[in-house]
Amino acid sequence: MSRTRWVVAALMWLAIAINYIDRTVLSAAAPKLIEEFGLTPDMMGIVLSAFFWSYALLQIPAGWVSDRYGQKVGLGAAVGSWSLATAATGLASGFSSLVALRVVLGVGEAGAYPANAGIVSKWFPDKERATVSALFDSASKFGGAVAMPLIVALIVLFDWRVTFAIVGSAGLLWFVVWWWFFTETPEQHRRCDPQEVAYIRGGQTQRHGVDNEIPMKWYELLKYRNIWAMCLGFFTINYISYFFITWLPTYLVKEQHMGLLQMGFVASLPLICGLIAEVAAGWMSDRIVHSGRLSLTATRKLFLIVGLLMALCIGLAPLSSSVVFTVALLCIAKSGTTVAASQVWALPGDVAPKNMASTVAGLQNMVSNFGGVIGPVVTGAIVGATGSFKMALLFSAGLGVLGILNYAFLLGKVKPIVAPTKSGEPSGVVMSTAH
Repeated sequence: MSRTRWVVAALMWLAIAINYIDRTVLSAAAPKLIEEFGLTPDMMGIVLSAFFWSYALLQIPAGWVSDRYGQKVGLGAAVGSWSLATAATGLASGFSSLVALRVVLGVGEAGAYPANAGIVSKWFPDKERATVSALFDSASKFGGAVAMPLIVALIVLFDWRVTFAIVGSAGLLWFVVWWWFFTETPEQHRRCDPQEVAYIRGGQTQRHGVDNEIPMKWYELLKYRNIWAMCLGFFTINYISYFFITWLPTYLVKEQHMGLLQMGFVASLPLICGLIAEVAAGWMSDRIVHSGRLSLTATRKLFLIVGLLMALCIGLAPLSSSVVFTVALLCIAKSGTTVAASQVWALPGDVAPKNMASTVAGLQNMVSNFGGVIGPVVTGAIVGATGSFKMALLFSAGLGVLGILNYAFLLGKVKPIVAPTKSGEPSGVVMSTAH
């Protein structure tokens, strides 16, 4: 049997790794940009946040595009456009052009995760869904961990303008390979033999992609309780997770009194631990479901709740007087968010109506990214008011408790949503349904 689907998985992983490296270039180059363009801290803050304006708001349209026109177009256009925006940033002439290019970057990157969720629903059997979802999402931790030292080295060797061009070119090279290799479904691929196609399609509850019908409008998904549970739960996970890529360096320097070199090493540890934990959790959950020891619903809930219980360690970290123990708690907390994320990215394929996995993933990711937008602001406000990170991290843990309750009680049976019948009655799990 051929294994073409795993080449597809590798390309998905690489797309997310490039995604996070491209996000990080501006942060590494920020001191050079401030010096060359005379940017104030307020102006630099606007430049850094501009990415999220378009990224969060365009998740649903990006998911719809992937479902309507296919993930080959959805992911290919996403990587191609954000790579061009990254490369073009080397031509920026000041504040306005930087903001505009960051907005374009967000437009492109909005398509990555929804498209990947749709690809998983078409190209992999249900029993491999969490493994592949965890695998491609783990690339974000890899990209975050390696991006900063890699980019700083390029800036030192060349300059910031050339660095943007080099990093953008990597995405354009990926685009060429993707367009040559990928097909919408395994049936269409010249290297996917009949045995692999039968293995994939025979192991799917829904055969996404065998036709092009979109059974409902995206906003009709809001009738279903599981969609709300997925969105709200991912919001709490992302709120906690974004601390590690925004405030963690400041926390380690200011409250743990680390030097810059030590901080750079320590700040990468939670991301590395999270990468390993996510892939392991995805693989383990698939094995449990396939063995029949637990139902799909029980397995998803188990890993989501255990992951968030681990994430609560973020609230214990500032209570420790030992730096080593504090760092260990932070590594457990970050690993917990990734254990939960291994299930978060599998859920769209589990519950989406036929041919709508990318749309469901986009809706879920849009809401979750407001956690990423709000979290750093709230943390900064609490630290500014109290002079310490203690209450900010305890507040993050409190949101984690709400996330646990959400997945335990609001998330119902994990099963595909079926489009309304001709009588207009939805046959999935609606908001009013009790379990």
